[in-house]
Amino acid sequence: MTADDDRAGRWLDPFESQPPEWARVRAEDIVRQIFAFEPGAGRMRKLTPPVLRFTDSHVVGPLDLRAFEFPHLLEFVRCRFDTPPDIRQAKLGGCEFYECWLPGLEGRNIYTDNDVRLIGGTRVYGKVDLTDGDVGGSLEITGASLNNPGGYALHADRLQIAGALLGANLEVNGRIRIPGLRTGGNVNLAGAWLKNPDGFSLDGNGVHIGGNLQCVSSTKRRFRSTGWLFLPSARIESDFSLRGAELVPAAEESGRDRVLERFFDPRATLIADRIQVSGNMDMDQGFESTGTVRMVNARIGGSMRLTGASIDMSEGSEPFAELTGKKSPGPYEHRALHLDGSQVDGGIDARDARIAGQIRVVDVSARGSVVLDGAVLCNRNGDVVEGRRFTTGGNLDARGLTVFGSMLLPEADIGANLDLRASRFVDPGRYRRDRSRKPSVDLRSARIGRDLVCAHGDRDNQAFSAHGEIRIRRAEVGRQTNFQGAEVGSSLNATAINAFGLISQELRLDVAVAPRGKVNLRHARCASLLDNETFWDATGHIELDDFRYDALAVPIELDDDAQIRRRLRLLRKAMGGSYRPGPYDQFATMLRASGNEEHASTVLIAKQRWRYVALAEGYRVLGPVVRVWSWLQRYVVGYGYKPMRALLSLALLLVLGTVWFAVQPAPVEANTDDHLVWNPFLFTIDHLVPIVDFGYKNRWHVSGSSQWVTAALIASGWILATTVAAGLTRMLRRSS
Repeated sequence: MTADDDRAGRWLDPFESQPPEWARVRAEDIVRQIFAFEPGAGRMRKLTPPVLRFTDSHVVGPLDLRAFEFPHLLEFVRCRFDTPPDIRQAKLGGCEFYECWLPGLEGRNIYTDNDVRLIGGTRVYGKVDLTDGDVGGSLEITGASLNNPGGYALHADRLQIAGALLGANLEVNGRIRIPGLRTGGNVNLAGAWLKNPDGFSLDGNGVHIGGNLQCVSSTKRRFRSTGWLFLPSARIESDFSLRGAELVPAAEESGRDRVLERFFDPRATLIADRIQVSGNMDMDQGFESTGTVRMVNARIGGSMRLTGASIDMSEGSEPFAELTGKKSPGPYEHRALHLDGSQVDGGIDARDARIAGQIRVVDVSARGSVVLDGAVLCNRNGDVVEGRRFTTGGNLDARGLTVFGSMLLPEADIGANLDLRASRFVDPGRYRRDRSRKPSVDLRSARIGRDLVCAHGDRDNQAFSAHGEIRIRRAEVGRQTNFQGAEVGSSLNATAINAFGLISQELRLDVAVAPRGKVNLRHARCASLLDNETFWDATGHIELDDFRYDALAVPIELDDDAQIRRRLRLLRKAMGGSYRPGPYDQFATMLRASGNEEHASTVLIAKQRWRYVALAEGYRVLGPVVRVWSWLQRYVVGYGYKPMRALLSLALLLVLGTVWFAVQPAPVEANTDDHLVWNPFLFTIDHLVPIVDFGYKNRWHVSGSSQWVTAALIASGWILATTVAAGLTRMLRRSS
């Protein structure tokens, strides 16, 4: 029947199980009308659109329009079909099904000059096959319902659409298969609900979309997908938006082994390997996924947005377990976000995101900044972030971040700041080989262009805290490494901060709580060091071998002897009472470079003092002798660093020797032919000063105790004179 027929107010509900008898129309009668259709002629033809419309019909029998050429629009309104209409290889001006009921649609190789539309709540219980079709307008399936559980609801391989694919509020129970699809405009699935829990909800391998791919919320409902959104090698010329979408993975037993072997993410909701998006990738504003979001080797021309997103691999126990008091087992078997090898030309924004499961970003590059402020990342006792060689051209801002697990970013390259201000790291992962703890933050061999900030917050003064190790071995920080107000470590026998080989212009270690564990600063380098006494109270002691700093941020005044004594005490305490010469040498070198020679000598004297203490403890039998010898050197010559003491000691020995020989009987002349005048002063100085011979000591013979006195004078003279010479040499070397 045509739309011009008068139904006297009667109309067909095509969704009734038993349509009325009056609506029955044989399919061959419709075909006959189509063949006989002639649009108006002359002026009427211009005013009347060339449309052939059938309304309120129950079409009985096969509607066979295969390979039929009909250059006009063909419309079916409120029609019900017993068999799938066959429009394969047909060439039509356009085709529309409005508020219809179909058991399928055979449209392989269809060609239309205008739109193909299944709209107005049209329901299809079977397969819509548009494989290799060519649609000159748009394919509109807005508000339609496609039902073919376990099979293809829409089969449109290599479909060419000059316009857009419009599927707002579409409901699909089955699989949408559109690999090789080409559209000139957008693909709009706003508010669509794709259900195929046994496998792919949308199979779009290699699709090419000329505009946006919109899988977003509509005014009626949010976009939902149950099954795998499969878009590898897709190319989207504008934005790909999943804003506010809800994604649920296919059942794990559905092809699990096959998918696991091929994709390694069997519980995925989105599989978009090698996808190319010229615009932004939006998964924000209420986006939720209970499966892996996988985009390996993807290329995003704009930014990736995950603001407020939730990706939960914990079956609902995370990421709020800490807040609700529920203890989640972790680590989780499946990844939450898998972006290995992807490149983002803009930034990555994941502020306030809630992610339970591993975020894998190995070899990922973002030219802009990465923002994780206020996010909660959970993978207890596992790796929350696996980001080897992760690169960002701007900042990596993670202020107020909460992490349950380990954040691993070895060999990362961060163009500006890595800001972990006021962040909290608990429950780090464990190594499989020995079950030992992994670090909370791993930045081995990383390069940071400006600052590494592990400090308290500026506004709320919330502390940065990490229960595991902060590992920055061999990292390079362009400006400042900042631990101001930090709370690090949780175990006495573990490492709180591992900064072996760190290179930084400024190193700020004024922590709020003494590090609970060891601190490793071996081979670290910095131009300026700012610390406090709390830092040096680290419970596991501090390794300082070859730790070099050019200056203290708060310099020591030339007359501040108390500060020197305090720092020497802190050094001794930090090393656990053991002797290490390097930290003393470095401290003295720094003082000397700032012109503080006297305090540098004090530090080196302390170094020698503890050296002899260590030697005495090593030589158990000769220990007392070593201690006495150390005492003599310390107070007589200041271990050679106080040459004036040696000169004074020489003068004292000269006086004592002169007095001794003056009160003793005059010695016997060695040559009786000489008639010399006895002079105790010259005799004493000739024995006391080595090398130089005043020609007096060999002309007299002494006996008794005077012989021992002369021997002592000779030995003391050699020792003291050598000490003076060494001290003067050091002074001359430093002045030159």
